[in-house]
Amino acid sequence: MIQMKFRIFHFVIIFMLIREIKTQVSAESEFLVDRSKTGLTHVPKDLSLKTTTLNISQNYISEVQSSDILSLSELKILILSHNKIQYLDLSVFKFNQELEYLDLSHNKLRTISCHPTVNFKHLDLSFNAFDALPICKEFGNLSQLKFLGLSATQLQKSSVQPIAHLNISEVLLVLGDSYGEKEEPDGLQDFNTRSLHVVFPTKKEFHFILDVSVSTAVNLELSNIKCVLHDNECYFLDVLSKLQKKPRLSKLTLNNIETTWNTLINIIHIGWHTNMEYFSISNVKLQGQLDLKKFDYSNTSLKALSIQQVVSDVFSFPQSNIYSIFSNMKIQNLTVSGTRMLHMLCPSQISPFLYLDFSNNLLTDTIFKNCATLIALKTLSLKMNQLKELANIILMTKEMKSLQQLDISQNSLRYGDDENTCSWAESLLSLNMSSNTLTDSVFRCLPPKVKVLDLHNNRITNIPKDVTRLEALQELNVAFNSLTDLPGCGTFSSLSALIIDHNSVSHPLADFFQNCQKIRSMKAGNNPFQCTCELREFIKNMNQVSSEVAWDWPDSYKCDYPESSKGILLKDFHVSPLSCSTTLLILTIVTTMLVLAATVTFLCCYFDLPWYLRMMCQWTQTRHRARNIHLEELQRKLQFHAFISYSGHDSAWVKKELLPNLEKENLQICLHERNFVPGKSILENIINCIEKSYKSIFVLSPNFIRSEWCHYELYFAHHNLFHGDFDNLILILLESIPQYSIPSSYHKLKTLMARRTYLKWPTEKSKHGLFWANLRAAININLMNQVKEINHT
Repeated sequence: MIQMKFRIFHFVIIFMLIREIKTQVSAESEFLVDRSKTGLTHVPKDLSLKTTTLNISQNYISEVQSSDILSLSELKILILSHNKIQYLDLSVFKFNQELEYLDLSHNKLRTISCHPTVNFKHLDLSFNAFDALPICKEFGNLSQLKFLGLSATQLQKSSVQPIAHLNISEVLLVLGDSYGEKEEPDGLQDFNTRSLHVVFPTKKEFHFILDVSVSTAVNLELSNIKCVLHDNECYFLDVLSKLQKKPRLSKLTLNNIETTWNTLINIIHIGWHTNMEYFSISNVKLQGQLDLKKFDYSNTSLKALSIQQVVSDVFSFPQSNIYSIFSNMKIQNLTVSGTRMLHMLCPSQISPFLYLDFSNNLLTDTIFKNCATLIALKTLSLKMNQLKELANIILMTKEMKSLQQLDISQNSLRYGDDENTCSWAESLLSLNMSSNTLTDSVFRCLPPKVKVLDLHNNRITNIPKDVTRLEALQELNVAFNSLTDLPGCGTFSSLSALIIDHNSVSHPLADFFQNCQKIRSMKAGNNPFQCTCELREFIKNMNQVSSEVAWDWPDSYKCDYPESSKGILLKDFHVSPLSCSTTLLILTIVTTMLVLAATVTFLCCYFDLPWYLRMMCQWTQTRHRARNIHLEELQRKLQFHAFISYSGHDSAWVKKELLPNLEKENLQICLHERNFVPGKSILENIINCIEKSYKSIFVLSPNFIRSEWCHYELYFAHHNLFHGDFDNLILILLESIPQYSIPSSYHKLKTLMARRTYLKWPTEKSKHGLFWANLRAAININLMNQVKEINHT
């Protein structure tokens, strides 16, 4: 037990020193190496040259050589405790001038070779096998030494002389098992230290010849005290009595004591009449019974008494004798913890107690019932006891007019829905009721002025809306419950710190930070967050708050639902705003439809789509009729050699030039003014004429471009329903047509003029003969073969 305590103490010292180093060394140059518990037999060779902290404790290293750490010029902390080193030459550290912390405790050192050492601040040689104090004369140069740990089986005053002039903050002296053979009572006199911890041997009983009262230490700690009864007297009581004459002693700590009940009370009584202010006794093993004795409470400087971890093999005597002694002590602070105490009496008179700690006992909620003498008490701890009814605790505090802090955690407290008792001490500011069996009903009765409230690890599922207004509440801890949402701040108007992690919060309030603007610290991670649209605003707010407010963000905030997002950090969860807003979705659809409608309207106007739709409709109807016409009927329909399409403005040229030159060759020409059937629609007549003609001749001119009917004729001629394999189009360019003058809706004409060879009417009369020859040739190409093929079929 004592070794465990020292180990913890050393780790605390290491931690504090590391923090101090970190403030002086930048993060880039700071290298901490931990190779503890790795089975090493030698100092590792693969260390960075920038290593500043090296922990190789709890291994099997038996020696340290200069070459092992020669290159570690920046080494500040070296921990070699719990190894098997038997000999050490301090010259191995001569090149490590930055070394400040060296821990060689719990080895097998018997001797060390002295050398002008580096300027250590912490040097621990305790729990080794030295016979004499391992104090070299070179230690006298350690002007910055703050901690010194030593071991010895012989304590001689002369051994301390080299360091007598040093002002060391703390000295740990571990006496070996054979201590006592050559004892010097005043061996501690020359230790110039503020705190002295002496660890006596554990394996044998010995007489306390060592006079601890000669030490100049203000804080004195003695461990491994076994009171040997000699004629019903304990020698340690004589040693302790000498401390009554020591004026500088401020604090006395006794660890690992084995004695009787009567001796323990005597130890406390002697300590009561010394000049010290703080007296601590821990890890006590008791025997025998306690005889009723009168305790003299007069003439004490004591402010605080602490008794912890007491084990007794006898409780057959009236325990009220013990309770009476403690309850009537005239001191400010009393701790009786881990003693299996069943009860505590109310002080018989107005008590000066300011602080009472009765944690980790067996107290029930009948403690201090109707007790009106603790009116000065400010802090009371009853955690880890057998408390059950919160109503009894509430009544207990009613008489404690000055109570500010109450800890009743780790009990079995409950508060029923039908409870009517709610008369807390009005002065109560801090209340810890964590780890009980409390439910939502506890919010119906809370101290009105409480500032700090801890209710974590209970059975709370909801914070009722009608909670009594706690306008002073600043810190609320409701972690490890079953809450489904963050609490609003309507009731807690001053709330600045909230801990609500490990609950059932899935959809936290999006406006939490707007309603709780005084929040300066929050921990809400490790909840089953449902990553849906409702969480978007909360995530946005969390991203905006600083890491000092949400100090567990983002690592503790993960999606739990849906399954596809499980485990994803909330900060990495993204969802489209469109899928989360019905209004936005409707607006987007309406806008899209309007844009689409506007686009279609524009295209219809720009590309004359209605015209194409009419043409497609007519084409479809004609196609349907064509499928029902037999081949013989189709043959009978072919009546003309050519159909001529032209603008009315060009009719003079057609009738005076084109027709005479074609008809004199016995060609049958179809013209709309003489061959259209009256009563039929113009479109139907156009389609019929094209269907009954082998060729379609188009007279192109600017007038043709301006004629809508000419456009229809060209469209249907190009999509000839029955002669799709024939080259049935002949283009005559009567007048030049610039490409830019052709409307975009006439893209068929543009395509034909770009890809098909056309005949251009020459203005010179000398070229007219060639023009007519080419035209007749174009009309007569394969004409006879086609007629024969039709007649044959």
